[in-house]
Amino acid sequence: MRAGAAAIRAAIIDLDGTMLDTVPDFEAALNGMRADLGLAPITQAVIKPLVGKGSEKLVRDALLLDWDAARVDEVFDQALAGYQRHYLAINGDRSTLFEGVIEGLQAMREQGLRLVCVTNKPIAFTLPLLDQKGLAPYFERVFGGDSFARKKPDPMPMLGACAALDLPPSHVVAIGDSSNDAESARAAGCYVLTVPYGYNHGRPIQEINSDGIVSSLLEAAEQISAHNHTAK
Repeated sequence: MRAGAAAIRAAIIDLDGTMLDTVPDFEAALNGMRADLGLAPITQAVIKPLVGKGSEKLVRDALLLDWDAARVDEVFDQALAGYQRHYLAINGDRSTLFEGVIEGLQAMREQGLRLVCVTNKPIAFTLPLLDQKGLAPYFERVFGGDSFARKKPDPMPMLGACAALDLPPSHVVAIGDSSNDAESARAAGCYVLTVPYGYNHGRPIQEINSDGIVSSLLEAAEQISAHNHTAK
């Protein structure tokens, strides 16, 4: 990544769009919420660019497709509660692991890297989802979108994760699929790797300022290993 720079001791890994394709779960929960409000269903193609900024923004954006901001404000609390109810009922049922995730996590652990998951998904959704998909044992800490006062792209979640690890950000890499992850990590002082198969709000991954694009978490592990062989 950056020759001669500090060795990487830990990885902060995003969830939606990085480890799991969760758009089918979002589709079910959002359309359940929309049906409760008398709205027609929306497709995964519409939903995918909306993902990544947290549940509150996702719900609001899904309603702004049909209603103006004043109407959305009127029903927002009811809509958010409905969305959360529908999501918890199906959490993980339709989501799938991206290729190379388990292999990548195993390779990182074998290198001695410490792993933390930082996502904008609420922690009440995140913990059972990681457990259901067999990902929980790889992470020593997990932080959701409501674990800190601010979400990604603010640097607070990355800085909080580094503090929990008791490591300076210069020894940590953040791996994600979107500008949220990259902007948060850059501002915190972490390395940044991006995967090209996620969501990124409908924007090309090449627009993101990162230290490299990796095809999978397994390739990320290989990049980190190569970097550490030449690092200080």
